[in-house]
Amino acid sequence: MDATLLTFCGLSAAGLTAALLMVTRRNLVHAALYLVAVFVVVAAMFVLFRAEFLAAVQVLVYAGGILVLYLFVILLVDLREEEGARPPRRSVHTFASAGLVLSTVALMGFHALARPGSPAAANMTVSEEGNLESLGTALFRYYLIPFEAVSVLLLVAMVGAIVLARSDGAKPGRSE
Repeated sequence: MDATLLTFCGLSAAGLTAALLMVTRRNLVHAALYLVAVFVVVAAMFVLFRAEFLAAVQVLVYAGGILVLYLFVILLVDLREEEGARPPRRSVHTFASAGLVLSTVALMGFHALARPGSPAAANMTVSEEGNLESLGTALFRYYLIPFEAVSVLLLVAMVGAIVLARSDGAKPGRSE
């Protein structure tokens, strides 16, 4: 095994462990800290695959901005009302079988990528131009319509959040 594969396996194990710890914590602040660990592992994987721009965006946008938003919501929500209510207990067998199925699918994917003559391995070529240039070319040449659709969706979600956040009696354009 080469160093890249060992690093990837180590990062995968760290990411899966942090994700598992994130969803099993009852304290939401601790869960958010494990979410930071997941974001950092994903950024490290981007660096491993020579996508430095995506790693920087991952750290700045997700580990920085989105996580601050999550913590803001966690601190603003009054959790004392809901402490008595417990979620229904899930069967350990259900989680174990779901984990087994996901692990099997992941191993099949790794096996497909490991074969030298596989189509998936042939498509993993590094372009001669820079990462940012190839990302911009792909984004604005081949994925322009989905990119614009996502921007419109985010705009509609932002307007909807503003409308929902306003009080019922507030009139547009008037300050109270």
